[in-house]
Amino acid sequence: MSKMKVVLLVVLYVVATSDGLPSGAPVTACQTIVPFHGGGIKRQLSPPQHGVSARRNGDAYMISIKSPINLPFQGFMLQARDSRNQLVGQFEPSTSEVHTIDCRQAGDTLTHSNTNQKNGVEVQWNPQGYEGPVIFNATVAQSYDTFWVGLQSPEVLVSKRSSDDGQQTFTPTSRPITTPPNFSPELKQESSTEFDPFYTGCDVKKSCFGSPVGCVASKNCKAVVAITVYGDRHEFEMKGAASWIGTGLSEDTQMGDDSVIECVNENEKVKAYISQTTPRPNLNVERNRRQEGIQLLESSLVDGTIYCRVLREAKTTVNNKVYDLAKDMYYILVAAGNTVHSNKVAFHDVAYLASGEKKILSDVSAIKAASKLLLRLHGAFMLTAWIGTASIGMLLARYFRQTWVGGSLFGKDLWFAWHRLFMVLTWALTTAGFVLIFVELKAWTTERNPHAILGLITTILCFIQPIGAYFRPHPGTPRRPIFNWVHWFGGNVAHILAIVTIFFAVKLNKAELPEWMDWILVGFVAFHVVMHLLLSIMGCASEKSAERRINAFPMRDMSGSGRSSVYTEHSADAPFSGVRKFLLAIYIIVILLVVIALVVITVFAPINEFIENIMNKVNSSS
Repeated sequence: MSKMKVVLLVVLYVVATSDGLPSGAPVTACQTIVPFHGGGIKRQLSPPQHGVSARRNGDAYMISIKSPINLPFQGFMLQARDSRNQLVGQFEPSTSEVHTIDCRQAGDTLTHSNTNQKNGVEVQWNPQGYEGPVIFNATVAQSYDTFWVGLQSPEVLVSKRSSDDGQQTFTPTSRPITTPPNFSPELKQESSTEFDPFYTGCDVKKSCFGSPVGCVASKNCKAVVAITVYGDRHEFEMKGAASWIGTGLSEDTQMGDDSVIECVNENEKVKAYISQTTPRPNLNVERNRRQEGIQLLESSLVDGTIYCRVLREAKTTVNNKVYDLAKDMYYILVAAGNTVHSNKVAFHDVAYLASGEKKILSDVSAIKAASKLLLRLHGAFMLTAWIGTASIGMLLARYFRQTWVGGSLFGKDLWFAWHRLFMVLTWALTTAGFVLIFVELKAWTTERNPHAILGLITTILCFIQPIGAYFRPHPGTPRRPIFNWVHWFGGNVAHILAIVTIFFAVKLNKAELPEWMDWILVGFVAFHVVMHLLLSIMGCASEKSAERRINAFPMRDMSGSGRSSVYTEHSADAPFSGVRKFLLAIYIIVILLVVIALVVITVFAPINEFIENIMNKVNSSS
């Protein structure tokens, strides 16, 4: 019986390997163009041995699949995709060796009719009225268990102009193409980036720059621009999931007094404009009355994503300022937003990013983003100050005046020494964060968000608090009660405003923080309130036990010396001091973890993309 099983397995294997999908690729492979060979045979990761090329033939194109070393193959699947990743055109097979299948429309995909050895395939493709860039994508199977996925032709610009005639020849690929159309890799260690022809040729044939940072490599930008230069011909290709997208040419990394190309969704039609941003601090954007120097070549609106390709003259004059794209160097700005006015675009609430250095547009190379170090440090300092040091310092002052009695640090009671240390740290971090954000922005923010004004009020209150504490009246003097109330009120108002300000920071476009960060902040607030309730209840119990107020915030002392005479009569800690110390330890540990989590989210924002990149690197190395 065992011999029969072995023979049966051998027969099945021979049948499978010699006659896999003899009639061509099935419709189920339309989106992934990945063969389902044996249910688990993986695609080749080595450089492909075949290539795809295209040449014009009248109003049609001849598409070829061939190996530069004349290596034969058995099967294939071929598609044409536009800049929106949609199947376009129609193939017209000339022999019985190949046939079409209907994935999205009639004849938009070509495959083999048998598994005979083929030295090459050449077939005609008709645009069927389509005009614009197209890339031909193929899967080639040398045999049943040896195949490559995602072979790409050079980008072909389909148009009716005779200037596009000529052949685009195949150049052997030096590395495997790993991201074919809508390809979801079979291997767990590979990323599942969807193919998008927009990114084809980036940093090789055209300069690409997008937001968020690093999105060009991962091919998932919220807003992206590609700049291609042919002599004096400067083409700006833009794409974004927004109502408008724009590219600015600037003398610095900040928006203001820049020349901008806008592509705008107006009543489900894309229109292109050339505009100029006004200098700071009165930042605005104004469209030129005479729309000269640009030409909209191609555009589309698909599922909320706007795409356009705009030709801009090499030399233009905007508001008496000359922009010479062929000679001068510029910072590149990319922005996108969801609000459009009748004569201008509104704030870039979807994406904004500036390049880190000037470049001449004809220089095809990777564009690095401007550093956001100061912005990230601002967020880290403010979070550490108001979630961390301020929360702990204020808790010590309110509930631990009768703890560690008899101990001192630099001649001061321990609670006061630690309270002062934490509040000085809060003051220093807040002041540093406030300075950093103005150094970064060099102006008041243009975002319609109360974060900035609330942050300013918080910083003013924080700055005043230690100054007032330095000049506080001595205990027992008539003005001491006034100081006590003012100091208590100012500190609590500043702390509450700071937490509210941080909540609003999550909505800032520049911060790039995830919305789920709100839940971490809500958890902190809930924990903070619960701990205050527990310590207040314990203070009441302690007071009842000793028949005096011991541990709640000494509001009675607000009208007196700041320390009751009852306290001076005791040299021991108030009742339940051990429990209070235990709760304080828990509070400090939890606050420390929350601060670390929030700082990491802020510094490595956008954190979702950061985690995804880390996981991809881990998976690829495993």
